[in-house]
Amino acid sequence: MQNQLIDLLVTGLIDTLLMVGSSAILAFLIGLPLAILLVISSEHGIYPSKGINQSLGWIVNVTRSVPFLILMVALIPLTRWIVGTSYGVWAAVVPLTLAATPFFARIAEVSLREVDHGLIEAAQAIGCNRKQIIWHVLLPEALPGIVAGFTVTLVTMINSSAIAGAIGAGGLGDIAYRYGYQRFDMHIMLAVIVVLVILVMLVQAAGDTISAQLDKRKI
Repeated sequence: MQNQLIDLLVTGLIDTLLMVGSSAILAFLIGLPLAILLVISSEHGIYPSKGINQSLGWIVNVTRSVPFLILMVALIPLTRWIVGTSYGVWAAVVPLTLAATPFFARIAEVSLREVDHGLIEAAQAIGCNRKQIIWHVLLPEALPGIVAGFTVTLVTMINSSAIAGAIGAGGLGDIAYRYGYQRFDMHIMLAVIVVLVILVMLVQAAGDTISAQLDKRKI
């Protein structure tokens, strides 16, 4: 019985890692450029554009305001069109990505906005163009905050993956729901909770460590 429980938890953990890992990569690749666009297109940005900034801000705010469970159900047709099914690990990647992207974009935007404007003015004074300012001033200076924000995003995605698992996406949430809740097996429920807590603690610790190492202000 114990070996079966371990096998079940290992399978669920692998599914959760695949689900969250794939979604996190996509959310980072989409969310960071989105955050940069929001910052540089603002009124005091290096590419000021009120129309672009307000449009992007509206899209981000609307997407963030939809609860994950509702978003997942609403995206079933899109999910089925992209991955060919609305159930399973890969089906959960679509709503997880769309939920995490605007969340991460806003956190990264805050980090980018906190970059000392004097550094940007200094870079302009020595002849740096706007692309060079983005790559050599904004991103390096904001990197510790971006990493910390991405860590928070990962933790949120782990929580959302448990919700997704409870409605057919697989992973630890599916195990907790099918074996723990429906069969009233508290041992499995508690085991899943312990695994999720350990996973979140490891992710948070790794993110905090990397962020601290990147923070030049603490050197």
